[in-house]
Amino acid sequence: MTTRRVHRPEFKRDAVHLARTSSNVSGTARNLGIQVSLLRKWMKAEQDEGNVAFPGHGHQVLTAEQQEIRRLRKENEILRQ
Repeated sequence: MTTRRVHRPEFKRDAVHLARTSSNVSGTARNLGIQVSLLRKWMKAEQDEGNVAFPGHGHQVLTAEQQEIRRLRKENEILRQ
């Protein structure tokens, strides 16, 4: 059984930057020792989510608006009870 590798957010950002600047995704993935599909997944995440794509350690980085929505949903749930 293999263990799951965990990559730091900085590594992911650097890998995406390298892939975009080299325009050779498969070669970049091979040089970094990761799967091409994983690198493409990181590229899509960064394209869709921008700077909050790789928050690290499972903690989601929320904008002020997202935090307010979360707070209001919790408050709404309490009021329903």
